[in-house]
Amino acid sequence: MALGYYLYEAAHMMMGPARAMSDATQLLFKNPLNPMTYTPLGRTMAASAELFERTTRRYGKPAFDLPTTLVGGERVAVTERVVWDRPFCKLIYFDRALRPEQRRGPKVLMVAPMSGHYATLLRGTVEAFLPDHEVYITDWADARMVPMSVTFDLDDYIDYVIAMLQALGPDTHVMAVCQPSVPVIAAIARMEAAQDPHAPRSMTLMGGPIDTRRAPTAVNRVAQERGLEWFKRNCIVKVPLVYPGALRPVYPGFMQLSGFMAMNIDKHLSAHYDMFRHLVRGDGEPAEKHREFYDEYMAVNDLTAEFYLQTVDVVFCKHLLPKGEMTHRGQPVDLTAIRRVALMTVEGEFDDISGVGQTQAAHDLCTNIPAEMRVHYLQQKVGHYGVFNGSRFRSEIAPRISDFMRSLDMNVARSRSNEAAQAARRQIRLARPA
Repeated sequence: MALGYYLYEAAHMMMGPARAMSDATQLLFKNPLNPMTYTPLGRTMAASAELFERTTRRYGKPAFDLPTTLVGGERVAVTERVVWDRPFCKLIYFDRALRPEQRRGPKVLMVAPMSGHYATLLRGTVEAFLPDHEVYITDWADARMVPMSVTFDLDDYIDYVIAMLQALGPDTHVMAVCQPSVPVIAAIARMEAAQDPHAPRSMTLMGGPIDTRRAPTAVNRVAQERGLEWFKRNCIVKVPLVYPGALRPVYPGFMQLSGFMAMNIDKHLSAHYDMFRHLVRGDGEPAEKHREFYDEYMAVNDLTAEFYLQTVDVVFCKHLLPKGEMTHRGQPVDLTAIRRVALMTVEGEFDDISGVGQTQAAHDLCTNIPAEMRVHYLQQKVGHYGVFNGSRFRSEIAPRISDFMRSLDMNVARSRSNEAAQAARRQIRLARPA
């Protein structure tokens, strides 16, 4: 595997002339001045050329592309601002053009997966929460673009989450989508053990591998059967010299993507064949939806070897978190220390990456969170990606998460109001003459 990345780069370069020919073919058979453009043969040639170009393309980092949102029936501008920055992560704030008195929604930190895709995979998640929430999201860096002098492992990930929560303050609600569920709950456990006043108000864990011994999926079984050493030998390569992170050992994004596609290769082949037929027939809308999905799905980044291997070992091979044996910087990650942070878990009925029950396990481990501060929701008829995106997410999951956050904010506001009233009454009593 030592030469794997170089072979991948070489193959991409060698495809350059064929891709150029494909682009020229598309231009020829999509040109409105070409009579062949309007014939079945012309549309077939253009469709074939586009599919070839798309399947051999290197997809760059997508944009969130959320310039506006609808607030109270009014369209307002949205500006992305980086409010916190470290070598492996930028914290992006979606600043809505609202007056101060209009900013009443819950403050939400979305922790995006560091699992091969960019944070823009959660574009639909962000879009659903933007109208009524102050939204922040982690924008993780591509390991090949960070100099090798900067290290990043699972402990660093937890440090980053703690630092972001401390920067945002105790009124924050944190959402962890899939992979971050483990480091997020670990970060909160460490903050609670230290009695950190900046611990968040709630955590929502969505399709996360808290305990992969429950309803193990094909992904979980591979980790168990092959063990850590197999992943070291077969999945770790060094970044080529042409990148800033040259010679850094990484788990490359193209390998992760290959694994994901292999799990459902029949569906991907069928989707591309359907696109080909739509293009030939001139059905623009279905073809555009295909482009949008695969532009995001095919855009991948690299993970540092230390982070990837530590995650495989801790989460999927040894199950240290549910066993109560996980540590962070040599200190125990004790989930029973979590008392003040409310917990919501969300799972999908057909999730083939994090099986049903794996995320719900957090409730069994966080034994000191009061019952009234816990919620579990199982969404019927959705797979892994349906947990955080799609029509059922927008109509059924997102409203429940929002209600969960709002109810906690209302309880805090009510409690503070009662405390203020009691303090005022005490002052009145003290001010009365004896």
